[in-house]
Amino acid sequence: MTTLADLPLLSTGKVREMYDLGDRLLMVASDRISTYDVVHPTPIPDKGKVLTGLSAFWFAKTGHIVANHMLSATDDVPDEVRGRALVVRKLEMLPVECVVRGYITGSGWKDYQSTGSVSGIQLPAGLQESEQLPSPIFTPSTKADVGHDEAIDFDRAAELVGDRDLMERVRSVSIELYRFAAGHAAERGVLLADTKCEFGLDPAGELVVGDEVLTPDSSRFWPSDGYAPGRGQPSFDKQYVRDWASRSGWDKAPPAPAIPDDVVAGTRERYIEAYERISGEPFSAWLERTAA
Repeated sequence: MTTLADLPLLSTGKVREMYDLGDRLLMVASDRISTYDVVHPTPIPDKGKVLTGLSAFWFAKTGHIVANHMLSATDDVPDEVRGRALVVRKLEMLPVECVVRGYITGSGWKDYQSTGSVSGIQLPAGLQESEQLPSPIFTPSTKADVGHDEAIDFDRAAELVGDRDLMERVRSVSIELYRFAAGHAAERGVLLADTKCEFGLDPAGELVVGDEVLTPDSSRFWPSDGYAPGRGQPSFDKQYVRDWASRSGWDKAPPAPAIPDDVVAGTRERYIEAYERISGEPFSAWLERTAA
């Protein structure tokens, strides 16, 4: 049986490792968690399985909108990473992050407060923090190897990609993915505030969504009960860790501090609740399907 040690490691990110399977890739999600672009030494148990399971769920749900890179969650996946790894197609990835915002929050809220716009898109005056936008907006960013991604406007994104028609298709597909997922989530008592996708081209030049989609690491999911604009919202993601980190006295420079047990447990609960609410099945079902 193949183990990870047998496979060539292609890249290591903050959360994922990519291994070479010849004509395909093995994408493995770890339990690592980062805040302020620094990885903490304490993992969040099952986080990688939640990210992988939710990505698989959404890939299956959104194939009518755009092709995706997923091939299998079981075939050629080593036992040691079952449940948190996918065999995927190789793509030529586009050099932009594709962010769609349905609510004004996070860095978008900061930009709006200072300029009245986000990524060059002028927004109505008088919006409150966390307010729903009149319609979703596409706010691309650069892909930073280190540090923060930088928000850019559509023209700059088209320039980086080198094909304006392709970038217009990417914008259209990104917004369609957001609208579809937001509708699905709303039926389950969850608001999708914003999401980030990555796209690539397959050897035939077809547009394909890759990496992860619509997970608590790439999206802000808020419980709809208790939602009220005018303040930040509780969310099903690492905001729980981020809130603890901001109160801890840590100066946000490496190395990141260890995370206390109660914060680890609370964060794990939020990730698993996100999986169960959105997928409509117990988390254990994903583990059973993948023999994790």
